[in-house]
Amino acid sequence: MGANTSSVTELAENENLRKLTGTESISENDPFWNQLISFSFTSPTNSEDAKHLEETATILSKLLIENNPRTGNFRALVKVFLSRTKELKISTECQDQLFIWQAHNALFMIRCLIKVFVGLMPEEELQLQFTYQERAPGTCDEEGDLLEEMICNLVHLITEVPLLDITYNILFEAVTTLLTLLSYQLFQKEILRENIIYKYLSQGQCLSLTSRLVKTLLYNFIRQEKCPSPVAHIFQPQTEGAGLLYGLASGVASGLWTVFTLGGAASKQSPEKDLPLPLPNQSLLLLLVLANLPDGPDTPNPYKQAIMSFRNTQDSSSLPSPNPHSFQINFNSLYTALCDQQKSDQATLLLYTLLHQNTNVRTYMLARTDMENLVMPILQILYHVEERNSHHVYMSLIILLILTEDDAFNRSIHEVILKNITWYTERALTEISLGSLLILVVIRTIQFNMTRTRDKYLHTNCLAALANMSAQFRCLHQYAAQRIISLFALLSKKHNKVLEQATQSLRGPFDLDENSSLPDYAQDLNVIEEVIRMMLEIINSCLTSSLHHNPNLVYALLYKRELFEQFRTHPSFQDIMQNLDMVIGFFSTRLEQAGTDLSVERVQEVIKQGAVALPKDRLKKFPELKFKYVEEDQPEEFFIPYVWSLVYSSGAGLYWSPQSIELFTMDSG
Repeated sequence: MGANTSSVTELAENENLRKLTGTESISENDPFWNQLISFSFTSPTNSEDAKHLEETATILSKLLIENNPRTGNFRALVKVFLSRTKELKISTECQDQLFIWQAHNALFMIRCLIKVFVGLMPEEELQLQFTYQERAPGTCDEEGDLLEEMICNLVHLITEVPLLDITYNILFEAVTTLLTLLSYQLFQKEILRENIIYKYLSQGQCLSLTSRLVKTLLYNFIRQEKCPSPVAHIFQPQTEGAGLLYGLASGVASGLWTVFTLGGAASKQSPEKDLPLPLPNQSLLLLLVLANLPDGPDTPNPYKQAIMSFRNTQDSSSLPSPNPHSFQINFNSLYTALCDQQKSDQATLLLYTLLHQNTNVRTYMLARTDMENLVMPILQILYHVEERNSHHVYMSLIILLILTEDDAFNRSIHEVILKNITWYTERALTEISLGSLLILVVIRTIQFNMTRTRDKYLHTNCLAALANMSAQFRCLHQYAAQRIISLFALLSKKHNKVLEQATQSLRGPFDLDENSSLPDYAQDLNVIEEVIRMMLEIINSCLTSSLHHNPNLVYALLYKRELFEQFRTHPSFQDIMQNLDMVIGFFSTRLEQAGTDLSVERVQEVIKQGAVALPKDRLKKFPELKFKYVEEDQPEEFFIPYVWSLVYSSGAGLYWSPQSIELFTMDSG
């Protein structure tokens, strides 16, 4: 681009870019390259400019594709970049900002070209673009694989160059270039099982860097470093004669900051204050893409292995990990970052991945005494279900299900007392346990699902989480107890509606008003009866395990006892109703003995006394309710499109035409 500031509209006519993409071959030692990569570029500040940049890059890339087999100029540009990366670490130590700036510019140009290449050509042809050089037309180089060398170079750059203000932009660009190379998946409907880029990252020279790359990407996420401010001039003039360089550098700092904060993502993001930080966000996206690469026919995904096996830096165990890609990281810092960042899909997906796949992380988190810092953001995602995409809600719920598999967690959440939950607006909650709040939010999610989203899996997992907690319900808040019975009342009403319709006609249309519309799956009587039985089992589990700890649930049960009458003789519920019937009868008798016109306080007193007197051997024992989350077969069919939809929607400075995306539909999630 040269030593003048460029804008998006000027790119197509830029003299140096025309020369790069033209018919003249340029030696990698030509002074032209210094001129080309010494530019200040005014980055896009809105979606229209970002789109225009993509269109301009496409025009230039097509010219290069046409001429590169004869000129080899793309290869020369890559070699210019590679020659500079060898000295990047020393340049950082010496604060050689000019050298770093030029290396960044070279990589930025390579990434823009590759992004277009990936959308226009198969990977074999992309690989050829790295081999063409100035020889007889169409001949290829016999040296080593330059594409693999560049990929390994980028991994080295990410893992070895320290994160400072002067290196932030080139580290961001290195991460983004790897994402761009991996983006072939976006243009395929089917999951890519084998790919040249996958092979280079999972085998050969890069394999030994697996754990270092995963560790660095995690630390980039943990540190949450902001992009250097445009007012902090990175390049300081050393002499009076350096005025032009200083001016250029200021423009670069300003321009790059602009693309990070507005750029191509402007049309896809919320206001600037809510935007994720560019390097932490891009690093997390790359980590999720790598962790979800399919296993090879003979080689498991090493990045997934690294995610599954890393340990805490405080782990004093001297036993070496059987996994060659294991490493250590500060779990306290990781936990804090995960608690702080749950507002984004990608942070929630990382939390799910770690809880599900890494037993060291799961054990550590479950042992924390401040679990409310992690659980509360998850509950807020579920509470604001209307504002979240379905995948984010689903992953949040699975996280709760995984946590509720642990009995100690189920006990401890009732010991954490919270004050003034301002985001819960249905009712003022001045004081409530974390356990009761969790129950309230899950029940609210079930009710929302019954009337709106009608997702069978969401429903099942909500009930499974409640079931896992039920035996450890302790001192349930009055409102939580009421909502449990209210949910049963709603299910009972739905059951009666279905039964009535089924009686009229097994195949007749369901002529229900809007407020009582039934989810598709609940129109089958057997299914809704399974849900009702599950709710009865949850109530029964609490009564048989901890009745004396939950007088509010007994009170709510007695207050609405007529709800359960119709199920006493129902063949599907007779066994489970025995205990509820006995409890209702026992406490009803004691209340009758206590007199008439009892106050609420007196009723609660009678219930507490009765809970102590109730003979436990009269309650029939049922198997303990325990549900464990298990991933579906071929989980990549869900996770790979999901991860790439996050790259598409929240990757900083990246724009893809919606019409070119094949992997997912624009409204998926």
